[in-house]
Amino acid sequence: MSRIGKAIITIPAGVTITENNGVVTVKGAKGELSQELTAGITLEQKDGELNVNRPSDSKQHKALHGLYRALINNMIVGVSEGFEKKLELVGVGYRASHAGQKLELALGFSHGIVLELPSEVKVDTLTEKGKTQLLL
Repeated sequence: MSRIGKAIITIPAGVTITENNGVVTVKGAKGELSQELTAGITLEQKDGELNVNRPSDSKQHKALHGLYRALINNMIVGVSEGFEKKLELVGVGYRASHAGQKLELALGFSHGIVLELPSEVKVDTLTEKGKTQLLL
């Protein structure tokens, strides 16, 4: 069996998972995500845990087993906790600042780079001792 595919997913409180006609829907406090399952991959839920099963040991089923387990786990994390990315800019002249949904980066070019962020993305910048941290 796939090491990733056979790992059991723990379902946190407040998250519901439904499977209907090969489409998995995960609902939580931060939204709702859906993923279509192919190749006969099935889900088994009991006691707050989710197990992803494959129908056979064929090469394609083995490949998709771990993939769908990872995708579903990431969906659960996304709707319960959300995703966070921390970037650290170190060096003279490297800076990041934000104003609302505009992110301005100084990365050594002659002009600063200004990015318009979507409303779903929250950004925060912290500067201390010459290091800038960018939290997305």
